[in-house]
Amino acid sequence: MSKKLLPEDLYNFNIHKFIDQALAEDKGDGDHTSLACIPSLAKGKAHLLVKENGILAGVELALQIFKQVDKTLKIKALITDGQSIKKGDIVLIVEGKAQSILLAERLVLNCMQRMSGIATYTNKLVQLCKGTKTKVIDTRKTTPNLRGLEKWAVLLGGGANHRIGLYDMILIKDNHIDYAGGIKKAIEAANVYLKSKNKKLKIEIEARNIDEVKQILSIGNVHRIMLDNFTTVEIKKAVKIINGKYETEASGGITEKTIASYAKCGVDFISVGALTHSIKSLDLSLKAI
Repeated sequence: MSKKLLPEDLYNFNIHKFIDQALAEDKGDGDHTSLACIPSLAKGKAHLLVKENGILAGVELALQIFKQVDKTLKIKALITDGQSIKKGDIVLIVEGKAQSILLAERLVLNCMQRMSGIATYTNKLVQLCKGTKTKVIDTRKTTPNLRGLEKWAVLLGGGANHRIGLYDMILIKDNHIDYAGGIKKAIEAANVYLKSKNKKLKIEIEARNIDEVKQILSIGNVHRIMLDNFTTVEIKKAVKIINGKYETEASGGITEKTIASYAKCGVDFISVGALTHSIKSLDLSLKAI
Protein backbone atom coordinates (compact mmCIF):
# COMPACT_ATOMS: atom_id res chain seq x y z
CA MET A 1 0.00 0.00 0.00
CA SER A 2 1.42 3.35 -1.05
CA LYS A 3 2.42 5.58 1.82
CA LYS A 4 1.24 8.57 -0.25
CA LEU A 5 -2.38 7.45 -0.16
CA LEU A 6 -4.52 9.93 1.74
CA PRO A 7 -6.94 8.73 4.42
CA GLU A 8 -10.02 9.23 2.25
CA ASP A 9 -8.59 6.48 0.05
CA LEU A 10 -8.14 4.21 3.06
CA TYR A 11 -10.81 5.00 5.62
CA ASN A 12 -13.56 7.09 4.02
CA PHE A 13 -12.03 10.02 5.92
CA ASN A 14 -12.66 13.43 4.36
CA ILE A 15 -9.32 15.14 4.84
CA HIS A 16 -10.45 18.47 3.40
CA LYS A 17 -13.48 18.64 5.68
CA PHE A 18 -11.28 17.74 8.65
CA ILE A 19 -8.84 20.54 7.84
CA ASP A 20 -11.66 23.08 7.40
CA GLN A 21 -13.23 22.12 10.73
CA ALA A 22 -9.91 22.10 12.59
CA LEU A 23 -8.94 25.52 11.21
CA ALA A 24 -12.37 26.93 12.07
CA GLU A 25 -12.04 25.62 15.64
CA ASP A 26 -8.70 27.39 16.01
CA LYS A 27 -9.28 30.55 14.00
CA GLY A 28 -12.77 31.55 15.08
CA ASP A 29 -13.34 35.07 13.77
CA GLY A 30 -9.66 35.63 13.11
CA ASP A 31 -6.04 35.09 14.15
CA HIS A 32 -5.98 38.41 15.93
CA THR A 33 -2.36 38.14 17.10
CA SER A 34 -1.03 37.79 13.56
CA LEU A 35 -3.51 40.32 12.19
CA ALA A 36 -2.41 42.83 14.82
CA CYS A 37 1.35 42.28 14.64
CA ILE A 38 2.18 41.31 11.07
CA PRO A 39 1.48 43.33 7.90
CA SER A 40 -0.88 41.51 5.56
CA LEU A 41 1.67 41.44 2.72
CA ALA A 42 4.63 40.37 4.87
CA LYS A 43 6.47 37.29 3.63
CA GLY A 44 8.11 34.64 5.76
CA LYS A 45 10.00 31.38 5.67
CA ALA A 46 10.06 28.56 8.22
CA HIS A 47 11.34 25.03 8.60
CA LEU A 48 9.88 22.10 10.47
CA LEU A 49 12.50 20.94 12.94
CA VAL A 50 12.76 17.47 14.48
CA LYS A 51 13.52 17.58 18.21
CA GLU A 52 13.23 13.86 18.99
CA ASN A 53 14.22 10.63 17.22
CA GLY A 54 11.45 8.53 15.74
CA ILE A 55 9.41 7.64 12.66
CA LEU A 56 7.92 10.49 10.66
CA ALA A 57 4.22 10.61 9.83
CA GLY A 58 1.92 13.37 8.62
CA VAL A 59 4.00 15.03 5.89
CA GLU A 60 1.35 14.47 3.21
CA LEU A 61 -1.25 15.83 5.61
CA ALA A 62 0.90 18.89 6.36
CA LEU A 63 1.18 19.65 2.64
CA GLN A 64 -2.61 19.51 2.39
CA ILE A 65 -3.03 21.82 5.39
CA PHE A 66 -0.62 24.45 4.08
CA LYS A 67 -2.22 24.42 0.64
CA GLN A 68 -5.74 24.58 2.08
CA VAL A 69 -4.76 27.58 4.22
CA ASP A 70 -3.09 29.37 1.33
CA LYS A 71 -2.52 27.84 -2.10
CA THR A 72 0.26 30.38 -2.80
CA LEU A 73 2.50 28.93 -0.07
CA LYS A 74 5.56 27.12 -1.39
CA ILE A 75 6.46 23.94 0.50
CA LYS A 76 9.49 21.74 -0.03
CA ALA A 77 9.38 18.37 1.72
CA LEU A 78 12.86 17.05 2.55
CA ILE A 79 11.81 13.86 4.35
CA THR A 80 8.87 11.64 3.43
CA ASP A 81 6.32 9.78 5.54
CA GLY A 82 7.48 6.55 7.15
CA GLN A 83 11.17 7.47 7.28
CA SER A 84 13.34 7.38 10.39
CA ILE A 85 14.17 10.83 11.73
CA LYS A 86 16.62 12.11 14.30
CA LYS A 87 16.92 15.22 16.40
CA GLY A 88 18.05 18.16 14.27
CA ASP A 89 16.59 16.94 10.97
CA ILE A 90 14.61 19.38 8.83
CA VAL A 91 11.39 17.83 7.53
CA LEU A 92 10.16 20.61 5.27
CA ILE A 93 10.53 24.28 4.40
CA VAL A 94 7.53 26.54 3.85
CA GLU A 95 7.67 29.99 2.32
CA GLY A 96 5.08 32.67 1.60
CA LYS A 97 2.63 34.91 3.39
CA ALA A 98 3.68 35.09 7.06
CA GLN A 99 0.10 35.26 8.36
CA SER A 100 -0.76 32.07 6.45
CA ILE A 101 2.25 30.18 7.81
CA LEU A 102 1.26 31.11 11.36
CA LEU A 103 -2.37 30.14 10.80
CA ALA A 104 -1.35 26.67 9.61
CA GLU A 105 1.44 26.15 12.16
CA ARG A 106 -0.43 24.67 15.11
CA LEU A 107 -2.68 22.37 13.10
CA VAL A 108 0.34 21.02 11.19
CA LEU A 109 2.27 20.41 14.40
CA ASN A 110 -0.65 18.92 16.36
CA CYS A 111 -1.34 16.40 13.60
CA MET A 112 2.26 15.54 12.76
CA GLN A 113 3.35 15.20 16.38
CA ARG A 114 0.52 12.78 17.19
CA MET A 115 0.83 10.82 13.96
CA SER A 116 4.62 10.56 14.35
CA GLY A 117 4.18 9.40 17.94
CA ILE A 118 1.85 6.63 16.77
CA ALA A 119 4.15 5.65 13.91
CA THR A 120 7.16 5.60 16.23
CA TYR A 121 5.53 3.39 18.85
CA THR A 122 4.05 1.11 16.20
CA ASN A 123 7.48 0.67 14.65
CA LYS A 124 8.97 -0.15 18.04
CA LEU A 125 6.49 -3.00 18.53
CA VAL A 126 6.92 -4.20 14.96
CA GLN A 127 10.68 -4.44 15.51
CA LEU A 128 10.11 -6.41 18.72
CA CYS A 129 8.14 -8.98 16.68
CA LYS A 130 10.79 -9.24 13.98
CA GLY A 131 11.67 -12.80 13.06
CA THR A 132 8.13 -14.05 13.67
CA LYS A 133 5.11 -14.18 11.36
CA THR A 134 3.06 -11.95 13.66
CA LYS A 135 1.63 -8.67 12.40
CA VAL A 136 1.03 -5.80 14.83
CA ILE A 137 -2.45 -4.35 14.30
CA ASP A 138 -4.47 -1.48 15.73
CA THR A 139 -7.99 -1.38 17.20
CA ARG A 140 -11.03 0.91 17.30
CA LYS A 141 -9.59 2.60 20.40
CA THR A 142 -8.98 5.77 18.44
CA THR A 143 -9.69 9.46 19.02
CA PRO A 144 -13.23 10.20 17.79
CA ASN A 145 -13.20 11.75 14.30
CA LEU A 146 -9.42 11.20 14.00
CA ARG A 147 -9.48 7.48 13.25
CA GLY A 148 -8.37 7.95 9.65
CA LEU A 149 -5.27 9.89 10.66
CA GLU A 150 -4.37 7.53 13.49
CA LYS A 151 -4.78 4.34 11.47
CA TRP A 152 -2.82 5.97 8.64
CA ALA A 153 0.01 6.59 11.11
CA VAL A 154 -0.04 2.92 12.17
CA LEU A 155 0.58 1.94 8.54
CA LEU A 156 3.43 4.43 8.28
CA GLY A 157 5.01 2.84 11.35
CA GLY A 158 5.02 -0.58 9.71
CA GLY A 159 1.93 -1.96 11.42
CA ALA A 160 -1.34 -3.07 9.86
CA ASN A 161 -4.93 -2.03 10.31
CA HIS A 162 -7.54 -4.23 11.94
CA ARG A 163 -11.08 -3.44 10.88
CA ILE A 164 -11.68 0.24 10.18
CA GLY A 165 -15.02 0.46 11.98
CA LEU A 166 -18.17 -1.46 12.76
CA TYR A 167 -19.05 -1.74 9.09
CA ASP A 168 -16.21 -3.69 7.48
CA MET A 169 -16.00 -6.83 9.60
CA ILE A 170 -18.09 -8.95 11.97
CA LEU A 171 -16.29 -9.04 15.32
CA ILE A 172 -18.19 -11.06 17.89
CA LYS A 173 -16.85 -10.11 21.31
CA ASP A 174 -17.78 -11.26 24.80
CA ASN A 175 -20.80 -8.97 25.17
CA HIS A 176 -22.15 -10.01 21.78
CA ILE A 177 -21.81 -13.66 22.77
CA ASP A 178 -23.58 -13.10 26.09
CA TYR A 179 -26.40 -11.03 24.57
CA ALA A 180 -26.86 -13.51 21.71
CA GLY A 181 -27.19 -16.45 24.10
CA GLY A 182 -23.86 -18.17 23.55
CA ILE A 183 -21.13 -18.84 21.02
CA LYS A 184 -23.18 -21.14 18.77
CA LYS A 185 -26.11 -18.76 18.51
CA ALA A 186 -23.83 -15.78 17.87
CA ILE A 187 -21.93 -17.48 15.04
CA GLU A 188 -25.07 -18.84 13.43
CA ALA A 189 -26.82 -15.48 13.63
CA ALA A 190 -23.84 -13.70 12.09
CA ASN A 191 -23.75 -16.07 9.13
CA VAL A 192 -27.51 -15.85 8.58
CA TYR A 193 -27.30 -12.06 8.71
CA LEU A 194 -24.49 -11.86 6.14
CA LYS A 195 -26.36 -14.17 3.79
CA SER A 196 -29.61 -12.22 4.14
CA LYS A 197 -27.85 -8.92 3.48
CA ASN A 198 -25.69 -10.37 0.69
CA LYS A 199 -22.56 -9.09 2.46
CA LYS A 200 -19.13 -10.70 2.25
CA LEU A 201 -17.52 -9.72 5.55
CA LYS A 202 -15.03 -11.75 7.53
CA ILE A 203 -16.18 -13.07 10.89
CA GLU A 204 -13.92 -12.93 13.93
CA ILE A 205 -14.95 -14.20 17.34
CA GLU A 206 -13.42 -13.75 20.75
CA ALA A 207 -12.49 -16.70 22.93
CA ARG A 208 -12.02 -16.12 26.65
CA ASN A 209 -10.49 -19.51 27.45
CA ILE A 210 -9.42 -22.80 25.91
CA ASP A 211 -12.88 -24.32 26.33
CA GLU A 212 -14.35 -21.53 24.21
CA VAL A 213 -11.68 -22.10 21.57
CA LYS A 214 -12.80 -25.74 21.38
CA GLN A 215 -16.45 -24.67 21.13
CA ILE A 216 -15.65 -22.32 18.25
CA LEU A 217 -13.72 -25.03 16.43
CA SER A 218 -16.64 -27.45 16.76
CA ILE A 219 -19.00 -24.88 15.19
CA GLY A 220 -16.75 -23.34 12.54
CA ASN A 221 -17.95 -20.74 10.01
CA VAL A 222 -15.56 -18.02 11.19
CA HIS A 223 -12.32 -16.61 9.78
CA ARG A 224 -10.35 -15.55 12.84
CA ILE A 225 -10.29 -16.36 16.54
CA MET A 226 -9.31 -13.65 19.00
CA LEU A 227 -7.53 -15.05 22.04
CA ASP A 228 -8.34 -12.41 24.63
CA ASN A 229 -6.32 -12.04 27.82
CA PHE A 230 -4.64 -15.41 27.39
CA THR A 231 -1.26 -16.13 28.98
CA THR A 232 1.56 -17.14 26.64
CA VAL A 233 1.15 -20.72 27.84
CA GLU A 234 -2.55 -20.62 26.93
CA ILE A 235 -1.79 -18.93 23.59
CA LYS A 236 0.63 -21.71 22.62
CA LYS A 237 -1.96 -24.31 23.52
CA ALA A 238 -4.70 -22.50 21.59
CA VAL A 239 -2.53 -22.05 18.49
CA LYS A 240 -1.71 -25.76 18.56
CA ILE A 241 -5.39 -26.70 18.88
CA ILE A 242 -6.47 -24.34 16.09
CA ASN A 243 -3.63 -25.71 13.95
CA GLY A 244 -3.89 -23.13 11.17
CA LYS A 245 -7.59 -23.77 10.51
CA TYR A 246 -8.38 -20.13 11.29
CA GLU A 247 -6.35 -16.95 11.70
CA THR A 248 -5.36 -16.23 15.29
CA GLU A 249 -5.14 -12.92 17.11
CA ALA A 250 -3.74 -12.29 20.57
CA SER A 251 -5.29 -9.35 22.40
CA GLY A 252 -5.62 -7.81 25.82
CA GLY A 253 -3.01 -5.89 27.78
CA ILE A 254 -0.04 -6.86 25.62
CA THR A 255 2.78 -4.34 26.06
CA GLU A 256 6.26 -3.69 24.67
CA LYS A 257 7.59 -5.82 27.54
CA THR A 258 5.52 -8.86 26.61
CA ILE A 259 4.80 -8.57 22.88
CA ALA A 260 7.88 -10.52 21.74
CA SER A 261 6.96 -13.50 23.90
CA TYR A 262 3.42 -13.49 22.47
CA ALA A 263 4.69 -13.20 18.90
CA LYS A 264 6.89 -16.25 19.45
CA CYS A 265 3.76 -18.27 20.26
CA GLY A 266 2.87 -18.33 16.56
CA VAL A 267 -0.19 -16.07 16.43
CA ASP A 268 -0.96 -14.33 13.13
CA PHE A 269 -1.83 -10.99 14.71
CA ILE A 270 -1.37 -9.07 17.93
CA SER A 271 -3.79 -6.18 18.43
CA VAL A 272 -2.62 -3.31 20.63
CA GLY A 273 -5.04 -0.56 21.63
CA ALA A 274 -2.19 1.49 23.04
CA LEU A 275 -0.97 2.22 19.49
CA THR A 276 -3.61 4.93 19.32
CA HIS A 277 -4.97 5.53 22.81
CA SER A 278 -1.83 5.88 24.93
CA ILE A 279 0.97 7.25 22.80
CA LYS A 280 3.36 10.14 23.46
CA SER A 281 3.48 12.72 20.69
CA LEU A 282 6.85 13.21 19.00
CA ASP A 283 8.49 16.58 19.56
CA LEU A 284 8.49 18.71 16.40
CA SER A 285 8.68 22.48 15.96
CA LEU A 286 8.08 25.03 13.19
CA LYS A 287 10.68 27.79 13.35
CA ALA A 288 11.02 30.99 11.35
CA ILE A 289 14.27 31.17 9.38
